Amino acid sequence: MILRIGNASGFYGDRFDAVREMLTGGPLDVLTGDYLAELTMLILGRDLLKDPSAGYAKTFLRQMEEGLGLAHERGVKIVANAGGLNPAGLADALRALAARLGVPVRIAHVEGDRLPPRPGALAANAYLGGGGIAAALTAGADVVVTGRVTDAALVTGPAQWFFGWRPEDPDWHDKMAGAVVAGHVLECGTQATGGNYAFFTEQLGELLGERLGGQSGERSGERFGDLAAFRRPGFPLAELHADGTAVITKHPGTGGFVDTGTVTAQLLYETAGARYAGPDVTARLDTVRLTQEGPDRVRIDGVRGEAPPPTLKAGLCRLGGFRNEVVFVLTGLDIEAKAALVRAQVEDALGTSRPRQVTWELVRTDRPDAPTEETASALLRLVVRDPDQEAVGRAVTGAAIEPALASYPGFHVTAPPGRGAPYGVFETAYVPADEVAHTAVLPDGTRVPVPVPARTRPLEPVPEPPLPEPWPGPLPEPPPGEGKPARRVPLGRIAGARSGDKGGDANVGVWVRSDPAWRWLVHTLTVDRFRALLPETAELPVQRHVLPNLRAVNFTVAGLLGEGVASQARFDPQAKALGEWLRSRHLDIPEELL
Repeated sequence: MILRIGNASGFYGDRFDAVREMLTGGPLDVLTGDYLAELTMLILGRDLLKDPSAGYAKTFLRQMEEGLGLAHERGVKIVANAGGLNPAGLADALRALAARLGVPVRIAHVEGDRLPPRPGALAANAYLGGGGIAAALTAGADVVVTGRVTDAALVTGPAQWFFGWRPEDPDWHDKMAGAVVAGHVLECGTQATGGNYAFFTEQLGELLGERLGGQSGERSGERFGDLAAFRRPGFPLAELHADGTAVITKHPGTGGFVDTGTVTAQLLYETAGARYAGPDVTARLDTVRLTQEGPDRVRIDGVRGEAPPPTLKAGLCRLGGFRNEVVFVLTGLDIEAKAALVRAQVEDALGTSRPRQVTWELVRTDRPDAPTEETASALLRLVVRDPDQEAVGRAVTGAAIEPALASYPGFHVTAPPGRGAPYGVFETAYVPADEVAHTAVLPDGTRVPVPVPARTRPLEPVPEPPLPEPWPGPLPEPPPGEGKPARRVPLGRIAGARSGDKGGDANVGVWVRSDPAWRWLVHTLTVDRFRALLPETAELPVQRHVLPNLRAVNFTVAGLLGEGVASQARFDPQAKALGEWLRSRHLDIPEELL
């Protein structure tokens, strides 16, 4: 017996027609959709303030205008966390839609994630597990919408229903951990099928019938543009077995690809150490085994699980204040002097009206003897923040624009500054699981409380495992005239990376694809080397987690993103490209590995 469970959304704003593609592209038992991220909860919180009937992902409701009928015809259950801050409201809207369309579907929802109001918080939600989803499906629901559940709960819930897993089963934790790992691979959609993949140029080269050469693997845009497989990757699905093992694949004929690299990358995304804790189970990422079973088929097995922590993670979204931004364009010669002049003028004009936080960053996008004005220009970015909107509004606008005819030659800005806009802050908290009223509201309106796990285990770090012997050992001195045994090249020549955000923290997972490269990487890419390669992390707490089965090291950087993505404290506020920056840094790599 196999549960075929697919994904059609990795975020609020993902490809709209993915629901139809997944329902018509091949057999499925369950179709899931992940619509919630930290920033999304803030957006939905602001929507709810304006309209008490809002607070859910409206895109999902529009997708269901076609999707409800298709799913009903094919016998596919739909499970999505699109309910956001108002799952009951979304369930009511779906019932009205189903009645209008004449589609006889039974709709349930899961609630209880919303925590009691907290001072200043737009939204406060605990991350629930899959128990409520399982109860709703067991009661005959065709569509289940939830509020804030873990991304993996969209798979652990259907798995419990389909296979009849129960907490009293002797292998409960291992099976659930397998479902958690499969759910984590699926939850970001096409990131598991070649999207955002570090080694994408190699796959492009294989499709072209050649290995792309050169350090960057660059080829002309028109050659890339012919490759439909990469323009539109298919969404992933998992063939989940009753023992918790799974095969990650995709519908036949869809774009992209699935291999151990794409699955490894997604496993490292927004995780940290070997213990991946959730409300259902703590999955041991250091036990995951990946095997390429065939084209576009990767088997996941060996996953072990432990009792979950006694607390649930909660996300708190609040308004942090007001923000404004001005980007000055500096063109041609004397870039540093131009930046110094306008900065001094603006700082002087702000005077006592200076906002609480003022940051400047000079981005050297200019080139000498440039063939276009744009490529001859650098950008000087001013960002201000303050609890008072007035402090980032007129005072900043005047200070930035009034020197326009009295500043550096060629003065202009990318856009006029506005009045200042509110920005959000995401904070993480933990609440006792037994204080959260996890509830499944069945299609007939019956309310079913979901019990907390009978067994829990406080979360503890896993000690670093024994490391393999270094590769290739001490580098011998080369004979005279024969050069060095190592070459200074980008880390990305042999290592992939994927990075992301968790509140104000960032993670960067780095992996390699051979045992010799692993022996070199694990001894070379230490915390100190990581900080040296990424100087922005030098003064921040950095932890390294070693995952030998994946040939990976995963770094977490505390505080790099300030108060989270909504605060836009950094050029790359979600750390999406942090791993690619790391891959671009040069270091000495043994010739044998290249």
